[in-house]
Amino acid sequence: MIRCVAVDDEPLALNLVQSYIEKVPFLTLVEACESAYEAMDLLSDHPIDLILLDINMPDLSGIQFVKTLSHPPAVIFTTAYEQYALEGYELNVVDYLLKPFSFERFLKAVNKVKPDQFTTSTAKASSNQTPLPAPQTDSASDYMLVRVEHNIVKVSLNDILYIEGYKDYVKVYTTTEKPLLTIKSMKDVEGMLSGKGFIRVHRSYIVALNKIDSLRNNRIMVHEKNIPVGETYREQFYEKFIEGKL
Repeated sequence: MIRCVAVDDEPLALNLVQSYIEKVPFLTLVEACESAYEAMDLLSDHPIDLILLDINMPDLSGIQFVKTLSHPPAVIFTTAYEQYALEGYELNVVDYLLKPFSFERFLKAVNKVKPDQFTTSTAKASSNQTPLPAPQTDSASDYMLVRVEHNIVKVSLNDILYIEGYKDYVKVYTTTEKPLLTIKSMKDVEGMLSGKGFIRVHRSYIVALNKIDSLRNNRIMVHEKNIPVGETYREQFYEKFIEGKL
């Protein structure tokens, strides 16, 4: 069982999180707090595994609160503000839920906090198991082929910064060469790069997740290029960006 605390200064938002917690069999709510100060007192007296924490609160924000904890429990931020995603990512939080979020999205977040990580016997049993061998990596997954004029060019995925769409064409920007213009649709490129560290953030842009330098007000910076995060792609982007993987 995961012992959790919900923290939010908005009563309606706090009640919603409480109702979601009650629906999840492996969660138990220790307390619902209306401020970070209440949660701070609670943590000093009770063992807590997970905090569901609002960010924008008076006096002490959720981010400031987490920074005061020397050994914080798992944290899931619940907030209406996208601009805090990068800072949340740097704090190594479990997930970042943008209000209003559904129960399905909430369940996906709390499922990342596995109940067995709080069960010593299970953890020990897992540690004694022989690890499975790592799957072999197909070298073809490390690059993509693009037709540029009359040539077929091999482009290393690790060198790609972002891809920009122009109707029936895309332009591939890399760290090593000038942009490569090729006849392809964004949908085709998105399919080719699925699960390989890339994410579509706009109808006209696909970016390499590990090439993102900064994030502010729904705009990301990649190698001095300012790229907007479209509303259609926003939830998926923030989810993947916080996870730090695709």
